[in-house]
Amino acid sequence: MILPDSEIAELAAAGCVKPFDPVLVNPASIDLRLAPTILIESVVGVGLVGLDLSDHTEADPYLLRPGQFILAATAERITMPTHLAGQVQLKSTVARQGLEHLMAGWIDPGFNGTITLELHNSRQLQPVPIWPGMRVAQLVLLTMAAPPVNSYAVTGRYNGQQLPTGPRLKHRQLPITPTTSD
Repeated sequence: MILPDSEIAELAAAGCVKPFDPVLVNPASIDLRLAPTILIESVVGVGLVGLDLSDHTEADPYLLRPGQFILAATAERITMPTHLAGQVQLKSTVARQGLEHLMAGWIDPGFNGTITLELHNSRQLQPVPIWPGMRVAQLVLLTMAAPPVNSYAVTGRYNGQQLPTGPRLKHRQLPITPTTSD
């Protein structure tokens, strides 16, 4: 069962979504905004490089090049109760501009942290503007039939993340370079 706006607002106000702004609540979801740090591919090597977008605004956005892939994070920290799961979807307005979210948006019961977004500009000729605070995604909350035996708080590899987080591979880690200004 998908939770309606009244239950979403109640849960968010109780700490499920921080910071909580009631303006972000939709009939069956809550909007999530872009945090100021992204990870981009390194020009040298195989790793990802942190990039600080704090100086960018809607009037002066960062331009995501055609074909460019980034990891971004939500400005909101999600604390998922064990009786709920979540699905993160890209906002349709953002998708209609050519931005894609590469569908790793499932949130298990017990997850706590910001959501890493795998974003890609699918346009061939034009950049897609992004900036901190833009409404980029929406979170749909779903009721579990029963709480899981082992919540993500116990089993989760990405639990507690606060920035965009690269892959945590068992075999090999992609190097992450500290955040720089653009």
